[in-house]
Amino acid sequence: MLNILVLGGTDEARRLAAALAGRAGTHVVSSLAGRVRDPRLPVGEVREGGFGGPAGLRAWIGEHRIDVVVDATHPFAARMTASAVEATGRAGVPLLILRRPGWQAAPGDDWRWVPSLAAAAELLPEVGERVFLTTGRRSLPVFAGLDGLWFLARSVDPPQPPAPRRLEVLLSRGPFTVEGELALMRDHRVDVLVTKDSGGQMTTAKLLAARELGLPVVVVRRPPHPAGVPAVGTVEEALTWLETTAGPAWQG
Repeated sequence: MLNILVLGGTDEARRLAAALAGRAGTHVVSSLAGRVRDPRLPVGEVREGGFGGPAGLRAWIGEHRIDVVVDATHPFAARMTASAVEATGRAGVPLLILRRPGWQAAPGDDWRWVPSLAAAAELLPEVGERVFLTTGRRSLPVFAGLDGLWFLARSVDPPQPPAPRRLEVLLSRGPFTVEGELALMRDHRVDVLVTKDSGGQMTTAKLLAARELGLPVVVVRRPPHPAGVPAVGTVEEALTWLETTAGPAWQG
């Protein structure tokens, strides 16, 4: 039996788990951090909650006889990725990072790239006054001191303080449509969009809407990729890598 741990929470992780669950001789466990109150669960066995850092993850890998780990977490889950790199290195278990490709600006886009959320907050007063913030509920404290700006923050779960003083919260989960994003930005008179370079198709509608409206977009760059760790951009590439890495075990 080939035991595979998928560090998940993304659409790619769910699709990978579904593909693996149907393979004879393969047992897949999907791990979710538990940060979303009502997560979309993947097919197969699911583990929710943290591991307690790299040492806890390494112990869990050994206890459950994991043969391969696939890190398919969010592109900005840098702490989880660092734990996976350290834990699998110490356990002697192969690690693959599955990351959807980042977004690329196209003609008509007005993107302002920044290295961090703090840099985005620093730039915002120079760019606009009515901000559509789509960087997740945990990012709100970074923008809490910008009292001169108005914020529309969209997240799956309600945010916790501290938060910007002039704030409207929209609880919603993608995918979204361009028409819906256009209406939302027009109705709230948004003049700047803030987002992370999450990639994928589920939330690209906001970028297309911003382009159509001629709005500037402040884009937070992804954390750097860990050196020396193999990475792929699609579920299909991940399956090919697993077949090559697992060898005879992959054949069941």
